Amino acid sequence: MSEPQKLMLVTGMSGAGKTTTLRVLEDLGWEAVDNFPVRLLRPLVREVLAGEDRVPLAIGFDTRTRGFEPQTVISIVKSLQEREDLALSTLFIDCRSSELERRYNETRRRHPLANGRTALDGILAERDLLEPLRRWADMLIDTSQLATNELQQFVRQNFGTDGAPQIAVTVSSFGFARGMPPLADLVFDMRFLDNPHWVEDLREQTGLDEDVANFLHQTDGFEDNFTRIRELLMDLLPRYGAQGKSYVHIAFGCTGGRHRSVYTAERMAAALRDAGYSPTISHRNLASRATDTVEMQTA
Repeated sequence: MSEPQKLMLVTGMSGAGKTTTLRVLEDLGWEAVDNFPVRLLRPLVREVLAGEDRVPLAIGFDTRTRGFEPQTVISIVKSLQEREDLALSTLFIDCRSSELERRYNETRRRHPLANGRTALDGILAERDLLEPLRRWADMLIDTSQLATNELQQFVRQNFGTDGAPQIAVTVSSFGFARGMPPLADLVFDMRFLDNPHWVEDLREQTGLDEDVANFLHQTDGFEDNFTRIRELLMDLLPRYGAQGKSYVHIAFGCTGGRHRSVYTAERMAAALRDAGYSPTISHRNLASRATDTVEMQTA
């Protein structure tokens, strides 16, 4: 008999990290679908089981999903759990109400259940609605004290598929003007590149913007040295894994942490994904204003 189809239902409080969790699962080899109508879950399962592919499947839904009703969800899932050809689990992503309120106020996003009221009103209404699912879920992750990259790391450690590399990789950018990252395993100084800060049209942009990317791509020395660094990492990462190291932090620095390091980190993360890794990426100083960074004309 073939292995049961692995299916995980992912739900939880809005703003707690459901979307982040699904993205990491997708990087790990799961097929992930967000905001899926629960009433279509049975037809989807029938279609998946009729095929030969047994890729793990993660289905995300929450209070914004059409036809969402906790007791209906529980009833459908209970009936599916009786199937021997299906390995079904449920994951609830939770977070303290005060922390969710802080996140919504910080990003100025509107809570889906606020309906013209405060974010906290929407959070409390959603918590009451989701309480039956929270009590019933097989697994619960509380992200109240987790940064985004920490949640990503937790998901990688607990839900990786057999075919995913075991070593967890973080790629980050930072500005030397604000100090080096204390826990980086490998640090690459990108200050040998021409600095977009001194190009007026690029100063207020970042390494995530196309104009800055084009500028750095064409900068003398970038492509050759990027290739050397990539080849070095492709050699080192398997060696770290063979020595039992489970976590590697690769940091790219420039003066302010907004242009050269950001672009290089993004390019390297993409190269690592192409090689089969699932890197976590973070930009420590990306939110800093260009005028707040310590820049020198020779940097």
